[in-house]
Amino acid sequence: MVFSNKALSISPSSTLAIDAKAKKMRSEGIDIIGFGAGEPDFDTPDHIKKAAIDAINAGFTKYTPASGTLELKQAICNKFKNDNGLDYKPSNIVISNGAKHSLVNAFQAICNPGDEVIIPTPAWVSYPEMVKITDGVPVYINCSEEEGFKFTLDKLEKAITDKTRAIVINSPSNPTGMIYSEEELRAIADLAVSKGIYVVSDEIYEKLVYDGYKHVSIASFNDKIKDLTIVVNGVSKSYSMTGWRIGYTASNEQIAKIMGNVQSHATSNPNSIAQKAALAALEGPQEIISEMAVEFVKRRDYMVERINSINGISCIKPNGAFYVMMNISKLVGKEIDGIKISGSDSFADALLEKANVALVPGSGFGTDIHVRLSYATSMENIVEGLNRIEKFLSK
Repeated sequence: MVFSNKALSISPSSTLAIDAKAKKMRSEGIDIIGFGAGEPDFDTPDHIKKAAIDAINAGFTKYTPASGTLELKQAICNKFKNDNGLDYKPSNIVISNGAKHSLVNAFQAICNPGDEVIIPTPAWVSYPEMVKITDGVPVYINCSEEEGFKFTLDKLEKAITDKTRAIVINSPSNPTGMIYSEEELRAIADLAVSKGIYVVSDEIYEKLVYDGYKHVSIASFNDKIKDLTIVVNGVSKSYSMTGWRIGYTASNEQIAKIMGNVQSHATSNPNSIAQKAALAALEGPQEIISEMAVEFVKRRDYMVERINSINGISCIKPNGAFYVMMNISKLVGKEIDGIKISGSDSFADALLEKANVALVPGSGFGTDIHVRLSYATSMENIVEGLNRIEKFLSK
C-alpha cells in the first residue's frame, strides 16, 4: 500500500499520547494521577453554556460565514482594542475550529515549499508538525533553562537565512510558562521588520499571567510589525472552553482573506453554537479568569517548592500558563526501581508504570532532560502525585 510521504512524516502528539495511555489505565481500574492535561480543570461558566443552549433552542444550528459570524468578529475586535491596544476590523479576523486550526491556517497562508519557520525550543509539540504539513521547514533555536527558556536576539539573528519566512512566538509559553518582556518583544519586532519576516504570535495563554507580569502583544508596537504579525488566540484556556473549539486570528486583510479561503474548503465555518458561546465569553462576566489565576498561582507555588525539595529533580518558576518544566538531567543514566532512565521518554514510562503518575516527556518539546507537569488539576492531585514521584525516586 502507498501512503502520502508528507502524512507519514507527521509525528503523533506526545501530549495526547500520554493522556490516552493514562485514560486507558484508568479504564482498567488503575488509580492514575495525571499531570498531562493542557486544559483548565474548571467548568465552563454557566452563562456561556446558557448561550449555547439558547442558540440551539433558537435554531442557530445552520452554516455561518466560513470565517465566522460578523457579531463574533466584532466582539474579537473589541477584545483586541480593550486588552491589547490593537485596532482591527472584522475583515482582519478569521474564526476557526480552535487555535490549532488557526495556526495551520496561518502557516498555509504564508509558507511555500522549503520556506523556513523559526521555532524556539522547548516548544509546543504541534508547531513543527504544522509547519511540515504546509511544506515548510522547522528551524529550531535551543533556549536553555539558564536563559529562562527564552532565545537571545543573537541566536535569532544567527538562525535567520534567506529562506526564513516566519518566527513563532508563544508567550506565555506552553510548555515552559515563560513570558517575553516588552523590551525583548520590541527587539524581536525590530528585527522582524528589518528582515521582512512574519511573526506568528500564539497568545492563547495571555490571560494566565502571574507575579505582576503583563502580557504584551508584539503586534501592538507599530503598524509595520502589526502588518507582519498573525496573532493567534481563542477562548479555550481563558474561559475553560477547550472542547468548544473556537480559535481566531488577527492579521492584515490579505492574509485573512487567504486563510478564510483555505478554511472555506477545509472545514467551512466553525461550530455555529460554539460561536454564540464564545460571544458570551468575550462579552460577559470575566471573573472566571481571575478566579483561575488565583488558584493556579497557589498550585504552581506548591508544585515548584515541592519539586525543588526532592533529590534528583528541580525546576524554575514559570510566570504564566499552567505548566512546570521539571529538570531530570541528574537522573539520566541511573536505574530506578529496575528501570534504566535514558531520557524523558523512559522516565515518563517508568513513572506511569511504577508510580501511576502521568506526565509529558520533554522529547516532544525539544528537550530530553525535562518533563512537563500541568498544574491544571486539583491541589489534592498535585500533592498525591508529587508524593508518588518522591517515593518513586527514593527507590
